[in-house]
Amino acid sequence: MRGFFFNTISHILLLAISCIFLLPACTAPAANKTLIVQQKHRSAPANNLSSKPTTKLQRDSFCIAAVGDIMLGTSYPDSSTLPPDDARNSFKAVTPDLKNTDIAFGNLEGALADTGAPANFKMHQRSKPYLFRMPTRYASVLKNAGFNLLSLANNHINDFDARGRKSTTTTLDSLAINYAGLLTKPSTVFELNGIKYGFCSFAPNANTVSIHDLKGAQRIISELKQRCDIVMVSFHGGGEGVDFEHVPFTLETFIGEKRGDVYAFAHNAIDAGADLVFGNGPHVNRAMEIYNGRLIAYSLGNFCTYKSVSVSGICGMAPLLKVYVNKQGKFLSGRIISFSQAHDKGLVRDTLNQAARRISMLTGTDFPDGGLNITDDGNITAISGFTNSLTKVTPPASISEVKNVNLQP
Repeated sequence: MRGFFFNTISHILLLAISCIFLLPACTAPAANKTLIVQQKHRSAPANNLSSKPTTKLQRDSFCIAAVGDIMLGTSYPDSSTLPPDDARNSFKAVTPDLKNTDIAFGNLEGALADTGAPANFKMHQRSKPYLFRMPTRYASVLKNAGFNLLSLANNHINDFDARGRKSTTTTLDSLAINYAGLLTKPSTVFELNGIKYGFCSFAPNANTVSIHDLKGAQRIISELKQRCDIVMVSFHGGGEGVDFEHVPFTLETFIGEKRGDVYAFAHNAIDAGADLVFGNGPHVNRAMEIYNGRLIAYSLGNFCTYKSVSVSGICGMAPLLKVYVNKQGKFLSGRIISFSQAHDKGLVRDTLNQAARRISMLTGTDFPDGGLNITDDGNITAISGFTNSLTKVTPPASISEVKNVNLQP
C-alpha cells in the first residue's frame, strides 16, 4: 500500500515538472508565428546553399512609367542638329524617376543609324532637318536612363527606309531594350520580376501595324492577354500641333493623311484585353480617361526632342506619367510628374506643374464622365461609383472658352 502511494506521488510530481517546462511553448504561439513570418522575407544564408525561403514574396502593385516622343538629335543633314554634349545629359533631370519603376516606356521618334540616305519617298525633304537619324551610340543613353520598352510605330521610323529600320532593331536588340510596332515585329512578350508583360504598337504609317485595322488590333491584343499578365498598347495617331489638343471622337486627318479615330481605337484595345493605352503623335498633351477599369492616355506629347521639333508653348510641356496597376492590369493610381523642355536648356523639372494642370483641364473638358480626378500637383485617382459615358463631348472652339485656366504659354 505504501509502495502504491509512493508511486502515485512520484507520477504527480513528474507530471507537474513536465508541464512547467512545456508551458512556455504552449503559451507563446504568437511569438513563434512572428518569427516564421520574418524568416520568410530573409535571404538564404550564404553558407547554407540548401536553405530556401519558405514562400515567395508577393507584390500587389506594379509601376509603369510612360512618356511621349523621344528624338535625341539627328545627324542628317549634318552634325549641327546633334546636341553639343552628344546627348549624354538628355535625361539627367528624370533618370531617378525612370529607374524607380518596373517599366519605363517611350515613343522613339526616328531611326537609330550611323549612315544611310533618306527613303526615296522623303527625298524632297533633303534641305530640311525633319529626317531623324540618331547615332546608334545614343541607344546607350536610353538604356542608361532606364528605358526598357519603346514604340517604333510612327512616321519617322521610315525616314531612312529599310536600312534605318534594321539598324534600329539590331541596336535595340543588342542592348536588350524591348520594342514593337513594325510589321516585322508587331508585338513583344517579356518577363520581369515574375510578371509577364505583353506590348504592341500601332500607327497610320507604312511598315507599321495599322491603327485603322481595329479587328487586326483586337486579334493581336487578345492573343497577348491570353499569354500575359499585363498588356500595354501604344498608338501614334491624331493631328499635330497646338490646334489638336482635344480628342475629337472621330477619324482625324492631317495634311491629307488619315491619322485614325483614336477614341475608337483605344476603347477597342481595352475591350480586346489591353490594360494600359498610351497615345502619342500630336506633339501636344491630350486628356486621359478610365474605361473598364483601365487607363487611357490619349497623348503624352513631346518629352525629349532636341531641335527639329517645336517645343514652344504647350509643345514644350513634357509629362512623365507613372501608373500603378495590380497583377491583372487594373488601374490603382497614378501620378503626372511635370517637366518642360527648351532647345537651349533641355529637359528640366517644372515646379509649376504645367503639364499636369493642362492634362487635368483637358480631361475635365473632353471626358467629364471619364472617371478620373487629376489634381494640380499631378496625382491621379479613379472616381468611385462612376460609369463611363458614351456620349461624345464637343470640345470648346478655343482654349479661351475654358474657364479657370491660368497656364504659362
